[in-house]
Amino acid sequence: MTSRHAAVQRPRAARHSRRLHTHGVLRGIAFSVAAVVVFGASGVAAVATKLNGNMDKVDVSALVNPMPTPTKEPDPDDPNAGQAVNILILGSDQRDGINAEIGGEAAGMRSDTTMVLHISADRSRVELVSIPRDSLVDIPSCTMTNGKTTRATHGMFNSAFATGWDNGGDMTSAAACTINTVQLNTGVTIDHFVVVDFAGFQDMVNSIGGVPMCIPTKMESELAGLHLEPGIQTLDGPTALAYARARKGQGIGDGSDTNRIGNQQKLIAAMVREVLSRDVLTNPQKLISFLSAATGSLTTDNGMSIGNMTGLAYNLRNINSGNITFMTIPFAAAKSDPNRVEWTSAADAVWANMANDVPALGETPTAPVTTPPPAATTAPEVPVSPAEPTPVETKKAGEEAFSAADTTDVC
Repeated sequence: MTSRHAAVQRPRAARHSRRLHTHGVLRGIAFSVAAVVVFGASGVAAVATKLNGNMDKVDVSALVNPMPTPTKEPDPDDPNAGQAVNILILGSDQRDGINAEIGGEAAGMRSDTTMVLHISADRSRVELVSIPRDSLVDIPSCTMTNGKTTRATHGMFNSAFATGWDNGGDMTSAAACTINTVQLNTGVTIDHFVVVDFAGFQDMVNSIGGVPMCIPTKMESELAGLHLEPGIQTLDGPTALAYARARKGQGIGDGSDTNRIGNQQKLIAAMVREVLSRDVLTNPQKLISFLSAATGSLTTDNGMSIGNMTGLAYNLRNINSGNITFMTIPFAAAKSDPNRVEWTSAADAVWANMANDVPALGETPTAPVTTPPPAATTAPEVPVSPAEPTPVETKKAGEEAFSAADTTDVC
């Protein structure tokens, strides 16, 4: 990369990042939750045709650089049986139609939220790894649907999507360039991708009756339209949208995009818990309502069909919530630019573990909890003094990995 190219690349990305921060968040959240629900819902086959019709499909196969893949005879009931599945979740800053009503109209399309969703080959684990949009990474040469080829460069991660869109003019080019960038920098093979539009997110939240969350302190953000009092609150669709968009204001955090990633992860975890604790998975009406809202906002690759997901659904039906993990790829302030971040050496281990289908942090998956029957006894009962309450261990979302079974806030 020449110095002249670097000088052009970063200001453009910076301009995009300022207007992205309030508008692409929920797209990634919408599919993150939908993915966990779909993969755990045995009744999804009944509505597969309807949901497939909701999604826009594009073919990126000709533009994605090949990665080493095992040769295996596919299972007709589950094409991914016995294999790990990696799905790239992208949130695009599309500002037309109803999205313009939410965030204001603007031309073009940019990327904001990015997560890599990993489903283990034995279907015992689901991991969602967030990639900060300001990460400085190597962006490879990308080929567009119109035949144009871009130069390899080094810049902000989210500029890969912008490069594809600006030069190719379509979602196929933008998604393919982003997939190539992820594969180059992580060594992880991306099997599928989704680009999520957040316009239907509010309906999705409302379809499950809202999302209960612990709000430890008052949260106010005029820019995002967020006003929350401390305590246990049930967030409806518009409030959940505002919560995930908020970056600056009282009780929001340090104002950084990386801090906001933690709030997004907490929201996803809360939605997963709510969906798994209610009868959404077994009530056809609720299931159709929820998944219609989610899939109605998706653009995917040709292979990402609801029909292909049904095998995954069956095999993940008993997953332990402690094995649904959320984390941000380890990063530090970039040496070349304090306003950007770069991945640390710890990130190498996370990506290598994911590529090799072992737990991202090398931890042992949570085993199902079983309670033994009480032992027979004839001894008289002895009064027991109340024990002192045990402090609740909390995890700091965005900075520490946590599971859907962990506590991130205490009210």
